Amino acid sequence: MTAACEHPAFAPNLSVPASASPWPRAMKVRRWFATGENIVLATLLAAMVALPLVEIALRQFSSGIPSAPEFLRHLTLWVGMLGGAIAARDKRLLALATAHHLPSGRLATFAHRLATAAATAVSAMLAVASSRFVLEERAGGAALAYGIPLWVVQLALPLGFATIAVRIAWQSDKAWRRRATTVVLAALLVIGATYLPTGFALAALVLAMACGAPIFVALGGAALILFTGHDVPITAVAIDHYGLVTNPALPAIPLFTLAGYFMAEGGASRRLVRVFQALTGWMRGGPAIATALICAFFTAFTGGSGVTILALGGLLMPVLAAARFSDRDALGLLTGAGSLGILLPPCLPVILYAIIAKVDINTMFLGGLLPGLLLIALTAAWGVWAGRRNTSSVPAFDFAEARAAVIDAEWEMLLPVVSLAALFSGWATPVEAAAVTAAYAFVIEVVIHRDLRLGRDCPRVMAEAGVLVGGILLILGVALGLTNYLIDAQVPDAFATWSLENIKSPWLFLLGLNVVLIVVGSVVEIFAAIVVVVPLLIPVGLRLGIDPVHLGIIFLANMELGFLAPPIGLNLLLASSRLHRPVTEVARATLPLLGVMFIGVLLITYFPPLTTWLPQLFSRSTP
Repeated sequence: MTAACEHPAFAPNLSVPASASPWPRAMKVRRWFATGENIVLATLLAAMVALPLVEIALRQFSSGIPSAPEFLRHLTLWVGMLGGAIAARDKRLLALATAHHLPSGRLATFAHRLATAAATAVSAMLAVASSRFVLEERAGGAALAYGIPLWVVQLALPLGFATIAVRIAWQSDKAWRRRATTVVLAALLVIGATYLPTGFALAALVLAMACGAPIFVALGGAALILFTGHDVPITAVAIDHYGLVTNPALPAIPLFTLAGYFMAEGGASRRLVRVFQALTGWMRGGPAIATALICAFFTAFTGGSGVTILALGGLLMPVLAAARFSDRDALGLLTGAGSLGILLPPCLPVILYAIIAKVDINTMFLGGLLPGLLLIALTAAWGVWAGRRNTSSVPAFDFAEARAAVIDAEWEMLLPVVSLAALFSGWATPVEAAAVTAAYAFVIEVVIHRDLRLGRDCPRVMAEAGVLVGGILLILGVALGLTNYLIDAQVPDAFATWSLENIKSPWLFLLGLNVVLIVVGSVVEIFAAIVVVVPLLIPVGLRLGIDPVHLGIIFLANMELGFLAPPIGLNLLLASSRLHRPVTEVARATLPLLGVMFIGVLLITYFPPLTTWLPQLFSRSTP
């Protein structure tokens, strides 16, 4: 999940009964087609899991499957584009929630029209840029493997962006006349962005984003406008998108996401809550400790705090209420704990930072382990302190219940062992470890516990994971285009020079960085922030002598705090929606924990051994 929400203009589409439509046959065809798309997406994800597993098995007897990494990288491309197209179909493209609070009426109508027109325009231009890229690749005559032309596989880019553009325009309104208006307005926006000054075009894009345009539209549109304004072919945006999405390490993101979805959609949340409650409920403040641990576990394996709050909010609030926590303290604890685990393996932001910063993924995981545990401990300690006013007797430790709970959830509790063993044992690459984790989660929920049915539930869960992956990869790909423009314009070098001239102390730089990143994390989607902001920071960090791993953990820890920063931090919005509370009430309840976690971030910042000790220890022990 990301620091963005699904604006009502891009919210999940509600199915319409065939009888309610004047064209029931057309509605039935659309449902069949949608089902087919979901099945194809689930099949592609299944292939992404199976290919590394077969590769691991065959490697024991031979060199493995020829060109397997190439196929896996391009499967990621197809999963990303198909997932993005389905997200557009279901109105689930990730967007900021700013337009959600606009009053109904002309202002809301204008906001919706501008957002959909901008989204249509940018998606269409990305399709044009991708088409030019594919035509150039076709002329080059490169092959993927086994004689398959590379350009045929790359067709996913223009087809995907064109489908997204058509679907956004189609869903802009029910009336054909208003849909045509959206298309005309989109064309005018393209013309304006081409011939008007760059500043005006960027201002219009910012306004469209505030009105609810998807995040990938804002980032991709900015890249297109800046490249056009400096006479650089827009094909560069498609090239950058393709280069990032087919990065050899990137398949780990959809695979770990799939593992998290199997856990979240099955009965894992219920079983794990029971375990941690049984093991800690006998202690004073035990439910707070259990909340911190279970949230960190889920966030680490689902990729972000969104799934954690949505999956666990309804389970943990009654537990905290039964333990006599005040409503405010329980709300603040659950909202704050939802972001725990981002620093722990195998969480997706750590993987992406390693890719962008060109740092070893396993080293990043080792660097984030102690800081992640520190934030969990501080959150649990605050929860214990907040529950101190409860003078009721604490139940005695029930060994029989604890034993039964552990036995019931033993397979889920082994998931970190399986994942980390695959990651750090050396017998599997990070991508293969992700495939092992996804397969293990599948076996737990489908074969062992049978919470998910193979034919009925698995395609749905896999399609849901693919839609989230598609939304994320759309953002990542176009964000790299914007980043590369900034690099070509020497913005990182200029920023590094300015910092060195005006900030002599690395500690002062890091303090200012903490404050800025918390603000950035509250308004910018975390994956986009990694792709756009990290390349600006790395040169400065290197010149100031800051270890890239340490800088990365500081960056991610601040992004974690940004989820809690008012007024529109992701966790505040999700907790407000899930628990049916006003955002202002959630923000007030979370402020004390935000302060406690900020102390933890300062400790991570100014005590580098928390981050560097484990990587150095393992590097010395590795021959």
